[in-house]
Amino acid sequence: MLAIAVMLTVTGCDFFRKLAGRPTSEDIESMRLELLRAEEAAVQSRIDSLRNAEQMMIRDSLNALDSIRQQGGSIRNPAALGGLFATKLEARYYIILGSFGVRANAEALFDKVKAAGYKPALISYGKGNLIAVGVSPVNKITDAHRELKKVKKEPFCPADAWILVNE
Repeated sequence: MLAIAVMLTVTGCDFFRKLAGRPTSEDIESMRLELLRAEEAAVQSRIDSLRNAEQMMIRDSLNALDSIRQQGGSIRNPAALGGLFATKLEARYYIILGSFGVRANAEALFDKVKAAGYKPALISYGKGNLIAVGVSPVNKITDAHRELKKVKKEPFCPADAWILVNE
């Protein structure tokens, strides 16, 4: 019994773990470090993937902006137009089909667009003096570009349709 007590104090638990074929504290620490390195690599991989996705999204957005400009389209901010007036928009981008000083004219276009299967919105801007008819609310410029190309094929769409940026 005394021999076991002396062995425990001199050799520690690792001696008995080794005799039993179990991992020693050094083995356990090595496995722990290996797991930490693997987790760290997985986190770094996710970060890299997110950065790549973000860069792709930026490239796609810039390409969409270039395409819109090359096709003669324009993108306008409500602040540059006198600001939105009592209108809360649900999305960041709208395709604006027309702006009117007379509400009845805006409502006539609104009805044509609605009859064609779109969900139009009346947007007041410029201190409430103008009413725009907007369609295809989206939150990404690439989607707005796609929608602009689609809407321009419609008979109700004027050649000077533009994109409103709700910032």
